[in-house]
Amino acid sequence: MPRAESYAGPGRLRRSRQWSSVLVACLAAAACAAPATTEGQAAQTAPSGRSWTEVTRAARGATVSLWMWGGDPKGNAYVDDVLTPAARQLGITVRRVPVADTKDAVNRVLSERQANVTDGAVDLVWVNGDNFTTGEQAGVWRCGWTQSLPNMAYTDPADPLLATDFGTPVHGCEVPWHKAQFVLAYNAAKVTAPPTSLEGVLAWARQHPGRFTYPAPPDFTGSVFMREVLYATAGGYRQVPSGYNQAAYNRLTPALWTTLRDLAPSLWRGGQTYPRDAVALDKLYADGQIDMTMTYGPATLTDLVANGTFPKATRVLSLKGGTVGNASFLAIPATSGHQDAAMVVANLALSPQQQAAKADPRTWGQFTVLDTSRLPPGPRGRFAELPSSPVVPAYPVMSKNAQPELSASWVTPLDDGWRRAVLERR
Repeated sequence: MPRAESYAGPGRLRRSRQWSSVLVACLAAAACAAPATTEGQAAQTAPSGRSWTEVTRAARGATVSLWMWGGDPKGNAYVDDVLTPAARQLGITVRRVPVADTKDAVNRVLSERQANVTDGAVDLVWVNGDNFTTGEQAGVWRCGWTQSLPNMAYTDPADPLLATDFGTPVHGCEVPWHKAQFVLAYNAAKVTAPPTSLEGVLAWARQHPGRFTYPAPPDFTGSVFMREVLYATAGGYRQVPSGYNQAAYNRLTPALWTTLRDLAPSLWRGGQTYPRDAVALDKLYADGQIDMTMTYGPATLTDLVANGTFPKATRVLSLKGGTVGNASFLAIPATSGHQDAAMVVANLALSPQQQAAKADPRTWGQFTVLDTSRLPPGPRGRFAELPSSPVVPAYPVMSKNAQPELSASWVTPLDDGWRRAVLERR
């Protein structure tokens, strides 16, 4: 996801580029052509009643500026070495614009919108959560275009992760790119009887003082962990309304704050200090100072074990109640001057070939948004052939009983509440 932390080092980037070069030969040569790709289903219509063939023809020769979080070397390598060459075969140049935070891209679009710019600097944005909601509320996204993409036929229209973005209805304003699942990982050599519920994790932490902690919100990973605890203390995610309201906050958070305050003395350094972010948390785990870590990007775990950063006995906790999951998307600003080309690139990114390449842990390891049961046998086989990991379970296993994300409107009140009720009351 756009704000997820990256743990890749230069060595991983080199391996990623080497593998990516092999994929490009196949993907680019075929222009990712398969049933319902950018060159398929010519009769399908696009916005304004044009056929998809007309859209792809109009897109040729354009440059699409893809603004995306630049802190993930494997994600950068995938765009540069796999997606960009395939787009070039369709006559489109993709220019990756790295940003430190996705809100930088959204702020650029907001300022262009206010200035009535019609040929803006941003053509496509990797976005989700509060950044999408901010843009949606300001009316900066082009909407009603995603169902015209041929490759949307391979997604499940009933998939709740694709219909809403952190509680905000998508309404055809962004196309899904990949899924994510929050997980906790542990050192099986140290945690010999791993807990099977979030409540069990908290109990384990109290029984093993100093061996567990979490990043301080508003760090993205720390905030997600706090929402997991909110679901647990509320009696399940169904007890927490997706949309924020003050009455629900007042009713549900006292138990959350009490739980986290009571937990604090059992945390690393007695809860007197917290890791500033997920990178710092992972370093504590890698150094053996704690026995559990957490991430919204579990695909990184395989490489971290393989390259010796994480203990060989690292495994993902299997929690019966499930964990929070979401999807990341690609959105087109209404200020883009290359909207046809941005649509073609978005459709390409959604193609079975690109989704399979991106799902390969040697390339990026992001979970597909496609419903593989809808794919023809050939493309479906690509996913079946993806390498398995001794560390990370398959996505269907890991996402079992997945919990939906709360609306982005919950995030800031919870982060602020944690600071007042937990951090400042140490």
